[in-house]
Amino acid sequence: MTTRVLNSSTVIGAGLAIFGLVAVAASMAINPDPDGGWGARIFPLVGSGALVVLGVVECVKGLSSSAPATTPKEEGSILPRIFSLLVLSLAYVWLMGKLGYLISTGIAAVLVLMIFGVRNPIGLLIAAIVCPAIYHLIFFVMLGVYPPYGEWFDLLDVIQGN
Repeated sequence: MTTRVLNSSTVIGAGLAIFGLVAVAASMAINPDPDGGWGARIFPLVGSGALVVLGVVECVKGLSSSAPATTPKEEGSILPRIFSLLVLSLAYVWLMGKLGYLISTGIAAVLVLMIFGVRNPIGLLIAAIVCPAIYHLIFFVMLGVYPPYGEWFDLLDVIQGN
């Protein structure tokens, strides 16, 4: 029989779920569209709901495990990853202004996967193509948001024949 323990998974999961619930409440404060649709609140709600679900899953995983969720070696390697993601996020925003959304998102997707240990060249190539394509489809085609165009070069100009 597995002993239920309070470990890092249960604490992180509970914290994530609570943060998600607070974010759900905050998302409901966003005004709906004039026609009564979900409008601008749909993405914050989906993201907040995902945080709640992932937090509950993590908490259940921690409760069903008697071993510590992470080893001290793994915990020590998290700070460089966090710092790398911070630097990457700033570089991503800057690069988006110079090379446009598609190229900068493809580069950022690959670098994020590499930060978390993905080294498969085929997987990285697929991420470089699929991530920007899916995000472009959702935000700029389906939602009609205007994409940020690049100052130096923009792949959308080539694709659209401009």
